[in-house]
Amino acid sequence: MDGQIVDGESAVDESMLTGESLPIVKRLTDNVVAGSINGEGAFTVKVQQVLRNTALSKIVALMEDAQASKAPIQCAADRIVPWFVVITLSLAAITFVYWLQTDFELALLAATSVLIITCPCAFGLATPMSVAVATGVGASRGILVKQGAALELMSNVTHFVFDKTGTLTEGKLSVVKTICSSEYTSQQLLKIAASVEQNSEHSIAHAICEEATLRAIETRPVSQFKSSPGQGVQAIVDGNEIKVGTAVWLSQQGIALQADWNEQAKQLEVEGISCVYITVNRTISGLIGLADELRSDALEMIQGLQEQDIDITVLSGDRKAVVYAVTKAFGDINRFAEVLPKDKADTVKNLQKNGAVVAMVGDGVNDAPALIQADVGIALATGTDVSIESADIVLSHNELHKVTESRQLAKRTLRTVRQNIVLSITYNIIMVPLAMMTMVDPFVAALTMPISSLLVIANAARIRRLFK
Repeated sequence: MDGQIVDGESAVDESMLTGESLPIVKRLTDNVVAGSINGEGAFTVKVQQVLRNTALSKIVALMEDAQASKAPIQCAADRIVPWFVVITLSLAAITFVYWLQTDFELALLAATSVLIITCPCAFGLATPMSVAVATGVGASRGILVKQGAALELMSNVTHFVFDKTGTLTEGKLSVVKTICSSEYTSQQLLKIAASVEQNSEHSIAHAICEEATLRAIETRPVSQFKSSPGQGVQAIVDGNEIKVGTAVWLSQQGIALQADWNEQAKQLEVEGISCVYITVNRTISGLIGLADELRSDALEMIQGLQEQDIDITVLSGDRKAVVYAVTKAFGDINRFAEVLPKDKADTVKNLQKNGAVVAMVGDGVNDAPALIQADVGIALATGTDVSIESADIVLSHNELHKVTESRQLAKRTLRTVRQNIVLSITYNIIMVPLAMMTMVDPFVAALTMPISSLLVIANAARIRRLFK
């Protein structure tokens, strides 16, 4: 259900819908939506929308609309096969009628030879054999292809669209910077902060406590713990009053922030790092910078696609400064911040209208409409069930370089399909006229017919050599 807060306040994780990596503070009269997760506080909600009218249900409706409007993909071989059958039957009939004037038995043998040579035909195996091998190779590499037709489109993709949070980034906050006053070391600052934050359920608290654990820092017992949802926490640690929170919250507490601290925080924010301050007895003792870091293989993957002259667009529900800071290493790409789920699908649609063949890579419910709208949808296996269901390709190992591999696999598959079609057509161009001229009897036709199929199968098997 969707509704409006009528009492209480809390920090709400809306990343599933908005892509925003940090929880959003929700207060009196603010709206909350189905599918989001309440954090450390409690509130009372007056229900305004239920079932099909919720924001989550509207996203599902967008997916259904996209599915209904998307034309089915047919490969060239599938379109030609019906004509090939008609031509084969016609040639067999012409052969029978022509030789019938000479001898009925000869006419029957010649017509039968034509049919045996062309049925079953390697032409019909050209596409399914290549797709079958490719999907098997992909599965062994952690690339799960749900629709064989996606391989054909993937090979022609000219524009990749990426969701930022959880796709290009880890989707998890971590401590990346600590700045201390002269009275404290980094270890001491983290010990103080983690001692207070161990009683909080906020994602920032989890990140600070996790960093303390990694550094083998033992926390201290606290008393008089108090949380201000989305703003900060405070407690007494070893007789000292400790506060950990935002600059705005500390100002509201009457704690002055010196200009040098503000300057350092602004510099970190330009780099895409969010800051929380630590005070001891109402004096600033340091700050901790947290960020949702890029996946280790994100930059390599983006550069690999750019080397192939692929255009890149990054979409995110995060703030513009964060999006630009996190993706600045990617260089000249398109960036869109504070994007809603519907806007993501519209962005993909606009690229398609401009002639681009678009692949969308995402992991959340908010990416599902865009995944379906795209010519090829790619989801990470750690994503939501909705995103996986909406995608054509799923990366089971959650490794972004698999995006580049999946395109290589698709291009190799399409090239193999074309080679197989040429092989089968060449076989038929040579053998069918010979059969029509009675130079090939049914016995010889039966021996040569499997050869073309075996050639197609052997050629398709060569796809396995792509990643060896």
